[in-house]
Amino acid sequence: MYLILRKRHVITAAVVVAAAIAVLLTGRSYQASVETGAKAANPNWGLSFQEAGKPPVGNATSAYLKQYQAYYLGNTHEKKLYLTFDAGYEAGYTPKILDTLKKHHVKATFFVVGNYLQTRPDLVKRMVAEGHTVGNHTWHHYDMSKISEKAAFEKELRSVETKFKEITGKNMTRVYRPPQGKYRESNLKQAKELGYKTFFWSLAYVDWYKDKQPSREEAFQKLLPRTHPGAIVLLHCTSKTNSEILDELLTKWQQMGYSFGSVTDIQ
Repeated sequence: MYLILRKRHVITAAVVVAAAIAVLLTGRSYQASVETGAKAANPNWGLSFQEAGKPPVGNATSAYLKQYQAYYLGNTHEKKLYLTFDAGYEAGYTPKILDTLKKHHVKATFFVVGNYLQTRPDLVKRMVAEGHTVGNHTWHHYDMSKISEKAAFEKELRSVETKFKEITGKNMTRVYRPPQGKYRESNLKQAKELGYKTFFWSLAYVDWYKDKQPSREEAFQKLLPRTHPGAIVLLHCTSKTNSEILDELLTKWQQMGYSFGSVTDIQ
């Protein structure tokens, strides 16, 4: 009888321990799920540069983004850069930027909004004629993280497609960048359903304030140490500094052993 009771106590204790372990593991799993979800749901794209010359850590992982055909890095094992420009409006610097790209035989991706298509169709035609990719930056440059309705999201992208075809006679390459990098998971799903790849970035600096442009030295101090294999580079066409340093910047990158690719090649 004593042995039976003892065995029962042992079994009971084992069950209690197993239950406690299960609760602990479930709790950890739940916490990890919450943390991953929170990270994925962050509506503001952000980067943490932890080591010079190495890819930064994004606030959503490459694996999470890839399931929606979204990317912030190219091939990190190859010294290749993917040069992109956001074109919210024309400030007079894009012709010089295009001249410099042509000089260096570099192709870039220009993410344009409705205003740009309406006011500078000549430059859009030139981008296409010189072999650059023109991508979708939405019609109104809204905070897309605040748009959950599928029809409203689709209209922002379709309006750009329609105007682009009207100007060039060509279908727009379906690459998309959310304005300011703001998004929600449903946006990534909707873009994918529309046949788009979404592109964030892994290298950028504060170059968009018209009246507070960085100096040449400040630009190089920000960009060069953070340059890394597979970088998707974000620059703005509205930046006077970018138009002035681009020739030297491309030369420096080429001297560092980098070549240039198109975001359309990223898988």
